[in-house]
Amino acid sequence: MLTAQIALVINTVISLYTLLIFVWAILSWFNTGNAVVRDIYNALDKLVAPFVNLFRRFIPPLGGLDLSPFIALIVLQLLARAIIFILP
Repeated sequence: MLTAQIALVINTVISLYTLLIFVWAILSWFNTGNAVVRDIYNALDKLVAPFVNLFRRFIPPLGGLDLSPFIALIVLQLLARAIIFILP
């Protein structure tokens, strides 16, 4: 029973972090002009950038398109599925 609760908490944290990465990536397109958007982006950048930069080292931008947030999201989803599989 305790392992199911631990798995639920970990999956919730992974889901929230996934949402943060998604919002961070979307805000990066609109990070000009509006001070509120810039402040939110900068706050999210401090939380998300260290994890995304792990993948940015190995996957360079392709034609100006940065795929590292996409790869980070895939890794988080695989981690969530592995936790569900390991902790029944």
